[in-house]
Amino acid sequence: MSSAVLAPRKARSAKRVLPGFGLTLGYTIFYLSIIVLIPLVALLFKSFSLTWEQFWSAVAAPAVVASYELSFTMSFVAAAVNVVFGMLIAWVLVRYQFPGKKVVDALVDLPFALPTAVAGIALSALYAGNGWIGQYFESLGIQMAYNPKGIAIALIFIGLPFVVRTVQPVLEDFEKELEEAATSLGASRWQIFYKVILPHIGPALLTGFAMAFARAVGEYGSVIFIAGNIPMVSEITPLIIMAKLDQHDVAGATAVAVVMLLISFVLLLLINALQAWQRKAQGGR
Repeated sequence: MSSAVLAPRKARSAKRVLPGFGLTLGYTIFYLSIIVLIPLVALLFKSFSLTWEQFWSAVAAPAVVASYELSFTMSFVAAAVNVVFGMLIAWVLVRYQFPGKKVVDALVDLPFALPTAVAGIALSALYAGNGWIGQYFESLGIQMAYNPKGIAIALIFIGLPFVVRTVQPVLEDFEKELEEAATSLGASRWQIFYKVILPHIGPALLTGFAMAFARAVGEYGSVIFIAGNIPMVSEITPLIIMAKLDQHDVAGATAVAVVMLLISFVLLLLINALQAWQRKAQGGR
């Protein structure tokens, strides 16, 4: 075989850093099956051990329904707040130079490294009625801890890095010449943001929102210390699942977990569909 034919083959094989497609795909499916698919299937099969009446009794009890509403509502609120302030933090980190910038940039990742129980204790100490921050709200008749407000605070804390780290690289790649061109055409600051910048970072914002929302729905450690855990008021669904497990009601716990899984999956599917629609509307960017 001539060297002219062998050269392209050698070039193609040299580009393959990892093994071939078949091996890598097989390993990917195997790994995902062990880590994700098999546990989820086991969760579903465990809930099938209940009759329909038992399943409905476990997932539709008044306290459980109230926990669904609280968990998803507070997760949505926290993710929405993080979209706004996470975008602002990402903007400051990308567009400005100031003393201590690296420290601020590192602090963004603190919720990733901090144990959730430690975060919950710290937030409780800060926002309780006698805490450094909570005492000022308490004097105004506003209780920040041991109620749904405390849950929102904890979820905002743990979800902020997802938005910042998703939007930050997109802003770094954004071409400032587009802003300069819009300014030269007489666009106001609001018009530049709404018509030039926001369409560019919109998919990243939706991705950050989805990640922060998904993280908040299943959060347990940082919430239980600041929530108050009052049934029908400030009791989140993960706490109900843990309570059922403590009572050795494994089937009931898995039933509630299945409902949480299905609702989360549908919501994330809608968010991803909205994100895909937005990208298509922007011409596939």
